[in-house]
Amino acid sequence: MPNNDSNTPLSSAGWLALGVLIGFLAISVWYGIYTWDVLGDVQMSAFGWFALIAGSLITLGVGGGLMALIFYSNRNNFDR
Repeated sequence: MPNNDSNTPLSSAGWLALGVLIGFLAISVWYGIYTWDVLGDVQMSAFGWFALIAGSLITLGVGGGLMALIFYSNRNNFDR
């Protein structure tokens, strides 16, 4: 059984995974900035703004709802 001590340092596999994830983050940020710069000024209609806002709110709502279900399930011992 793994040691759950909070002072335990990462193993070499953990450091490798952390390095890969930081690399993915750096590439994603670079690509986002590059794409934003290449696109320049793009005009978006009122319906486009509405769709962007509605999609963002629905996505946040679904994510929050799923997290609430996870906490509810865990606290009521449904997942054991």
